Amino acid sequence: MPYEWQPDSGEARRLLIWRHRSLTPQGFAWVIGAAAVALVLPLVAVIGRAVMWGLLPFAAAALVGLWWAVQHGWRGGGPFEEVTLTRDRMGVTRHDPGRKPRHWQGNPYWVRLALHRDGPVEDYLTLSDGARMIELGAFLAPEERRALIAELEAALAGLRQATG
Repeated sequence: MPYEWQPDSGEARRLLIWRHRSLTPQGFAWVIGAAAVALVLPLVAVIGRAVMWGLLPFAAAALVGLWWAVQHGWRGGGPFEEVTLTRDRMGVTRHDPGRKPRHWQGNPYWVRLALHRDGPVEDYLTLSDGARMIELGAFLAPEERRALIAELEAALAGLRQATG
């Protein structure tokens, strides 16, 4: 799942939600390895000839370009959200590349979660404190939003019982 509860830091619980990344670190190693083999294989036919030295820089440049492009995508990371839960506050911070972080906060006792079947996307997940409604996990798949709402409701119920 592209979300994870962070270890407890005192009384606060923290949840990170990020977009799905289709290429794992192991997959990255396989892609680079396969590309290197695919680029070197044609050079085997011209080993020891002058043409090999003419083709080698282009093969190396293609491999470096692929490496850079994939790393650039990973570093950018895309959008992610941080949810912080304490006894008296629930905060959501959305981070989008190239924009300032957007913040929302409310009292966890009054926060309500809703999964809208008829929203702009399938299983549209929202948080509301009565005054303002925000979307959560816009970049998650519908089944991930369904799992996330169950976990968040359980965490909020635990907070409400602890304060009640």
